[in-house]
Amino acid sequence: MTLPMTVMDEGLPTRIRIHEVGARDGLQNESTIVPTEIKAEFIHRLAAAGLTTIEATSFVHPDWVPQLADAERLFPMVRDLESVRLPVLVPNDRGLDRALALGVRQVAVFASATESFAKANLNRTLDESLAMFEPVVARARDERLHVRGYLSMCFGDPWEGPVPVGQVARLVRTLVDMGCDEVSLGDTIGVATPGHVQSLLATLIEEGVHLSKVGVHFHDTYGQALANTFAALQHGVTTVDASAGGLGGCPYAKSATGNLATEDLLWMLQGLGIDTGVDLGLLTATSVWMAEQLGRPSPSRTVSALSHKES
Repeated sequence: MTLPMTVMDEGLPTRIRIHEVGARDGLQNESTIVPTEIKAEFIHRLAAAGLTTIEATSFVHPDWVPQLADAERLFPMVRDLESVRLPVLVPNDRGLDRALALGVRQVAVFASATESFAKANLNRTLDESLAMFEPVVARARDERLHVRGYLSMCFGDPWEGPVPVGQVARLVRTLVDMGCDEVSLGDTIGVATPGHVQSLLATLIEEGVHLSKVGVHFHDTYGQALANTFAALQHGVTTVDASAGGLGGCPYAKSATGNLATEDLLWMLQGLGIDTGVDLGLLTATSVWMAEQLGRPSPSRTVSALSHKES
């Protein structure tokens, strides 16, 4: 298989953790409801490729996200994967109850950096949404679960425009103080640029947030996801969200295109000599297989290039 030439940059981390979101964030945005058995095989294939954090599903009301209505059936089919963290999204206490009943050990809550998106996504004000998450996070911590906080619209909002970095930094600080072990900065509509990313990360440091608690989640609407990731790596971020084959978007932000493709990220990281523990060939084959299940080609440029070379 073709691989990039490695040219290391001493100013970058030597290893990062990929937080794989294809099985949850990716599949929840498919118009086709994928059979549970296919989802389970997808997760097993992702694990076989070397991914150690795979977001499995979401314990939300099935009317909200019918594509993930099978969470109770799916999770028992994958929970015995060794050395793989399988976080799930829990929007409220009921979602946490459902997750705990199945032995989930990692959960995530979903907040917004703007009032407009909080209203559209959660039907609450920003303060009301944070108040809703606080007891969920507290209970999860009491159960000794790992808690991730997603923060959407960190760089721009379709209703409000650019989001002030100070506003985002204060909300990240709030989620950390609430008990979140890490916070993922979401570029939900893909408008971030490298300078904007570095400005936000610098402001987070000023707010006293250690970047070991920060992940980045970029969408590729304007083709900036890899450039933004590189900017985050330069600042010392070591957790990057990505989606196998570039699956996913956001059902509440219609201009958003897919997540950063895990294969595209891996191609860049391998060229920089940054270790992830993930086999690019196996992951590419997995994304080709999933694209076949969905009946359409993968939007990942790396998947397209490597699969054409192999055919």
